[in-house]
Amino acid sequence: MADAFGQFPARRMRRMRKDDFSRRLMAENQLTVNDLIYPVFVLEGENQREVVASMPGVERKSIDLLLEEAAELVELGIPAIALFPVTPQEQKSLMAEEAYNADGLAQRAVRALKAKFPELGVITDVALDPFTTHGQDGIIDDDGYVLNDVTKDILVKQALSHAEAGADVVAPSDMMDGRVGAIREALEEAGHINTRILAYSAKYASNYYGPFRDAVGSSGNLKGGNKYTYQMDPANSDEALHEIAQDIAEGADMVMVKPGMPYLDIVRRVKDNFSVPTYAYQVSGEYAMHMAAIQNGWLAEKPCVMEGLLAFKRAGADGILTYFAKQVARWLKEG
Repeated sequence: MADAFGQFPARRMRRMRKDDFSRRLMAENQLTVNDLIYPVFVLEGENQREVVASMPGVERKSIDLLLEEAAELVELGIPAIALFPVTPQEQKSLMAEEAYNADGLAQRAVRALKAKFPELGVITDVALDPFTTHGQDGIIDDDGYVLNDVTKDILVKQALSHAEAGADVVAPSDMMDGRVGAIREALEEAGHINTRILAYSAKYASNYYGPFRDAVGSSGNLKGGNKYTYQMDPANSDEALHEIAQDIAEGADMVMVKPGMPYLDIVRRVKDNFSVPTYAYQVSGEYAMHMAAIQNGWLAEKPCVMEGLLAFKRAGADGILTYFAKQVARWLKEG
């Protein structure tokens, strides 16, 4: 290998690193605003905002305030947002009926966003955990086991209600088997032939989700429970490829790996094996760790955030869901 490429001093690897211009010319990856998806939490009411204590700088907002934020996102050039509703406790149930209410919070938020900002991509979460009294992503039996096929039928109703409201992308994050195929078939039959599916195909049963569950109000319902029976084991890598292959075969347009940074090896394997649009989610726990270190003065904010997101690109991610998206877009715009 050394003989083929030349040896020191004929080849000095540091030579190209000496100046900014040559470092820029040989950069293999680049982070741009086109890589960013901004997750947002929407509340009932008007002129309502709530701080998420475990996610500094992140707020839950009512639809009217979300529209104000969306105007800024459009101005910054962020391509899309991912919408997560905060469901009032009294609207939660064992069968998650509120999930597919045509006049539900998520559905109203989609209609409002698409009416005012048609150019902004709207991605909706298809899962039942914000709507169940127990905080699981599906319907449970008497032993607390999440039932795949019953849940799948409700997810189809939820996805259809989002598409009918105008969602550009429905994103099943539930990890039920067969739900992508069922949703794709239902969308086609209903005439929503261009509604894209972003499948959370390799979603791991991670401990990094805690702040998110606080944000959507499901942590209290989960009450220390876990999701090991349907989300992926963090020990497994080959299994992720089988999940990805199945979702692509069933009609997913894009696939997701979640969490992000601890699973960048999975992102690389997915991109190398399938060459499909591949996304990763820098989840709430990753964000919270960054912010804790930044606020304590242990890490420099901009360089560390930008380096972390560039690592997603280097691993093969086409896009990144990150709570830093708005701030990063500002930095990129400033040059």
